[in-house]
Amino acid sequence: MMKMWKKMIALFSAACVLAACGASDTASDDQLTQIQEKGVIVIGTEGTYAPNSYHDEEGNLTGFDVEVGRLIARELGVEAQFVESSWDSLFAAMDSGRVDTVINEVEADEERAEKYDFSQPYTYVHGALMVSSDNTDIQGFADLDGMRAAQNLTSSWGALAESYGAQLVGVDSMDQSIQLLESGRADATLNSETAFGDYLRKHPDAPVKIAARTETTTSSVVPVRKGNEALREAIDDALDALRASGELSELSQRFFGMDVTQE
Repeated sequence: MMKMWKKMIALFSAACVLAACGASDTASDDQLTQIQEKGVIVIGTEGTYAPNSYHDEEGNLTGFDVEVGRLIARELGVEAQFVESSWDSLFAAMDSGRVDTVINEVEADEERAEKYDFSQPYTYVHGALMVSSDNTDIQGFADLDGMRAAQNLTSSWGALAESYGAQLVGVDSMDQSIQLLESGRADATLNSETAFGDYLRKHPDAPVKIAARTETTTSSVVPVRKGNEALREAIDDALDALRASGELSELSQRFFGMDVTQE
């Protein structure tokens, strides 16, 4: 009798484990269905990173990535709802389920690939190295060794600066990094050429300059939590449609003054 009871407990436990696993997989696979049923996809973005994600003069959230998010939502047949947060908090919000994805010039690096799956790339941009206008010591990335680079500590640009031997000075935004550069509290800062270009167009008298550009481009993708293949494929289909219609290219020209949607 005891042996039979133990056997029943073992079978029941195994069934529970399988059921839990199945429920977990289903919950993960059904994220697209949940989004469609709610009629809303929740997107994390900074809101302080022009021209990708910022507030215009009237206080409205806009930017290349924001508008891409809205168009993806349209293709999915839902509304886009944005949650603004600092870069360091965006992926934590995604991990907790507070947002469905992050659209904010996200690069598909190896560390993120351990936790997320990615859409196809939708932009290809060069990185740039910015220094003060009178700086003659830093003329290329190799000159960063031992220099202070103002960077978000969890960003790909920070990792790139560190790979050249730079000592990172933590910041929350690109504007803050340029402020440290202008005040002399940092020697350099790295970011996308498009972001720096937009800053220089808006601040033509800023005492900074672009010293160098990367030879290769980095691409932006839309991340989803692991296991959400249906959502990832739907986002890919949406990006395909936006490319075919020319809307993706039009947004790039509008916010960057160039088409960065083609490799």
